[in-house]
Amino acid sequence: MMHMFVNAQVYLALGVTDMRKSINTLSILVQEQMGGDLFSGSLFAFCNRKRDIVKVLFWDRNGFCLFEKRLEKDRFRWPEKSEEVMRLTQRELMWLLDGLEVSPVGVHEELEYESVW
Repeated sequence: MMHMFVNAQVYLALGVTDMRKSINTLSILVQEQMGGDLFSGSLFAFCNRKRDIVKVLFWDRNGFCLFEKRLEKDRFRWPEKSEEVMRLTQRELMWLLDGLEVSPVGVHEELEYESVW
């Protein structure tokens, strides 16, 4: 499912999110606290206090989707930052869901060009 979003931007809501929240409440968090555009094709990720559940909210053409991953053992390496929102690539989100730590240290900077001249 997540492979559809290879170029999608991912925004992590850092800190703790109550996992009882569903699509409607998470949508409000995205708009009001994260300042995100729900209909941009971006993915918005949230994690609980125990760091064993991650929810990812996104808009898919004609409705919202909510992906949830719950670990039966171990914990996600959810970033600890002073900001409220962290921007990742979809690939980095997959690393995070696989148990890897996401850190800007050692990662090549992404370059975008308009022209070769």
